[in-house]
Amino acid sequence: MYKRVLLKLSGEALAGGKKTGIDAEMIDTICEKVAALVKEGIQVGIVTGGGNFWRGRNGYNMESTTSDYMGMLATVINSLAVKDALESKGIKAVVETAISMVQIAETYTKRDTERHFEEGAVVIFGGGTGHPFFSTDTTAALRAAEIKADVILVAKTIDGVYSADPKVDPSAIKYDTITYTEVLNKNLKVMDASAIAICRDNNIPLLVFALEDPENIVRAVNGDNIGTIVNN
Repeated sequence: MYKRVLLKLSGEALAGGKKTGIDAEMIDTICEKVAALVKEGIQVGIVTGGGNFWRGRNGYNMESTTSDYMGMLATVINSLAVKDALESKGIKAVVETAISMVQIAETYTKRDTERHFEEGAVVIFGGGTGHPFFSTDTTAALRAAEIKADVILVAKTIDGVYSADPKVDPSAIKYDTITYTEVLNKNLKVMDASAIAICRDNNIPLLVFALEDPENIVRAVNGDNIGTIVNN
């Protein structure tokens, strides 16, 4: 159904049942599904979060930009782990970072990204946007707009977008489809507001689904009826 996708993986997803750090088995399973997409000719970009290692609020009284830069470094750790898992399956993978760190990753440019996609590589975008005060949600929306992704696959711990947190409110209603404007007006926690605005303005649909079963990554790209679609 899609030819080029941007997969947003939270740090928590990469931690699996461990909650913090890296769950190598979980990453291996995720990358197995990504490898299946690549073998079908799908071009895949990945943005990783860093919450399994560091979140800005962990800094307490720390200066906010310092805390944010630490979070960016956490995303690079996750990106390298994903790259290694993909390569172990015979899939070419490249980590591109928003902040130059040439010894361990390429510096992001759109031109190089296009070349890697044409060569069949998965491109993993680490380091956030390279600027403090922006989340990896915004990074995913920004990179998706730049590479003209057909969709952003938002892998979460719940199976779609609800009217409230279903873990707290059992009466919460799940949406099959919802517009960006409704998400913003209802203050639904799909992605942060700046990311939603970028997707709305560039007409990039979001497909929000549960990563509990990593096979959902393949189902989402195949157009199966899972999760929630957010669009205009």
